[in-house]
Amino acid sequence: MATTSDLKTGNIIRYNDDLCEVIEYQHINPGNWRAFVRLRLKSLKTGRVVEDRVRAGSEIDLVRVDRRAMQLSYRDGDDFVFMDPETFEQIMVTKAMMGDKARFLRENDSAFVVMEGENLLSVDLPTFVVLKVAETMNAIRGDTATNVTKAATLETGGIITVPSFVNQGDSLKIDTRTGDYIERVK
Repeated sequence: MATTSDLKTGNIIRYNDDLCEVIEYQHINPGNWRAFVRLRLKSLKTGRVVEDRVRAGSEIDLVRVDRRAMQLSYRDGDDFVFMDPETFEQIMVTKAMMGDKARFLRENDSAFVVMEGENLLSVDLPTFVVLKVAETMNAIRGDTATNVTKAATLETGGIITVPSFVNQGDSLKIDTRTGDYIERVK
């Protein structure tokens, strides 16, 4: 059994009968009191972030997960079918499990599928993706002097906020964690 000294950011642990990813941890030793570890955990099932404190040196249940690179083969209604490019094994992922990340995913794009044994835990996209703007409004003359933004529809159907100088057909680098525009790509 692992202890709190074995924790690292990104580890998956079993906490209150739920699988959680360690977002942040901090070992605190407050003078002559007992040391403790402050944890920020993200539930893989609900996506909720929980903060808690545990005694330093206490046992934790580290979960061994398999993280595989897979490709999105096609969409089957609201579901997504991912395929392992080496073994050609296919996995069906529901729209609910994909969540908001689905708006940045095209067919044949790569993603990381996180599994515990045969149980699918989550699907992680690359940190940055490059997508084309399918539709956006034209900028109004004079609006470029200030930080004016507008909505843009991507080739995947997702909608993000972009600066006013972005035009239809431009390729954009997007942060998939936050959904923010990063830069225009040539």
